[in-house]
Amino acid sequence: MKLLRYGAPGAEKPGLLDAAGRVRDLSGVVPDIAGETLRPEGIAALQKRDPESLPLVAGTPQDDLRLGPCVGGIGKYICIGLNYADHAEEANMPIPEEPIIFNKWTSAVCGPNDPIQIPRGSTKTDWEVELGIVIGKPGVYIDEANAMDHVAGFCVINDVSERDYQLNRAGTWDKGKGCDTFGPTGPWLVTPDEVEDMDALDMWLDVDGERMQSGSTATLIFKIPHLVSYCSQFMSLQSGDVISTGTPPGVGMGQKPPRYLSGGETVSLGISGLGEQRSPVRAPS
Repeated sequence: MKLLRYGAPGAEKPGLLDAAGRVRDLSGVVPDIAGETLRPEGIAALQKRDPESLPLVAGTPQDDLRLGPCVGGIGKYICIGLNYADHAEEANMPIPEEPIIFNKWTSAVCGPNDPIQIPRGSTKTDWEVELGIVIGKPGVYIDEANAMDHVAGFCVINDVSERDYQLNRAGTWDKGKGCDTFGPTGPWLVTPDEVEDMDALDMWLDVDGERMQSGSTATLIFKIPHLVSYCSQFMSLQSGDVISTGTPPGVGMGQKPPRYLSGGETVSLGISGLGEQRSPVRAPS
């Protein structure tokens, strides 16, 4: 099942994608793709619905029908750094002995085709295609063996990053990670039953049609069950929390010479089976 949110920013309605690639309205069934809806019993109830029985929404998703972030009311947007060995190498950083955790502010979250706004003063705005985990069943101190019981689904994320703010502005990475529009999320949340092998998902990202990133979740250092369990040792995980799991090589910082976004570009990215994003980039205002 592919769950989504459609409509104007701040007024999105819940929906799902049917087998023909059309959006079906869920607003008469659930209030949002958020909170209780994402718990195991909520997902199970939606899976029993016949998509053909739901109202058809006019328009083509990601064309003349805007999709918002695929999760509403996100409480925590947790990110994992340097989780691909080859990306750590291109960043000239050691492979971490345990997961590196940082955060995106939830005000950074936007839809999968919404514009990326370069912040004022930015000189090093970068891209990162990532696999997102969406928490369904809440928990704390989760055993790794049971971690997948807590996952509602997966999605595509672009962990947009301002490298100067991240690395040179004194303090945590968060300064360069949470600017407005730095969290395109979606297009849809894909439930685990539709993901054939979460450890072998192809990932890619293009800038103006030029392939910059090409990787696979096969090279994750810390796998998905471990990340869910690990994060839950430091905080309770709630329904609708998002964990962004790291990026493969090919980021702008790792190019020779480095290459960053300045405005006017289009960033396209995707993960096999999880959908694609296509974001125009806007220069600082």
